[in-house]
Amino acid sequence: MRLIGMLDSPYVRRVAVSLDLLGLGFEHESVSVFRHYEQFAAINPVVKAPTLVTDEGVVLMDSSLILEHLDLLAAPERRLLPADPLVRARCQRIVGLALAACEKTVQLVYEHELRPPERRHEPWIERVRGQLGQACRLLEAEIADPDAWLVAARPMQCDVTAAVAWSFIQLMRADDAPAALYPRLAAFTRRAEALAEFVGRPML
Repeated sequence: MRLIGMLDSPYVRRVAVSLDLLGLGFEHESVSVFRHYEQFAAINPVVKAPTLVTDEGVVLMDSSLILEHLDLLAAPERRLLPADPLVRARCQRIVGLALAACEKTVQLVYEHELRPPERRHEPWIERVRGQLGQACRLLEAEIADPDAWLVAARPMQCDVTAAVAWSFIQLMRADDAPAALYPRLAAFTRRAEALAEFVGRPML
């Protein structure tokens, strides 16, 4: 398998870390949707990161859809999506909150780094910043004990996505989500980032 995309994208990184946790071999190709547009388009004309090319040559996109496929390929004891419907629902809720936080962070990055100052709409920026704050507050509430994993005795997809999301937020827009406001989320992420699978797939 080939994973296409840069690890500074939380969507690419969550797939890369998950592949390692799942025990699935793959080649990572650091191709940027900005700097290497034509190279990326030759693999996936939609130019969407992450892109996964399966061993059979099928081109998949969207991190959640890729991870759903990968979970089926892994040994049952290494899968990252819980089998129990109630546990899975909580895991997916946390994943949804983390992905929402990523989405709002990306929007803020684009507003401040790609849009000229005179074209920015402050009410919109404040709305997005508020949505980011709500997602982080709800993630913080989900973490009862930062020294425990969220839904199981080992890291699951919700753990991966929550930690990757928080690290991305702190790298890109820390002032919009100060770590002091979310101590459990920050402590939980530090613990996750110490795992070999995270260390081996750094953002930068």
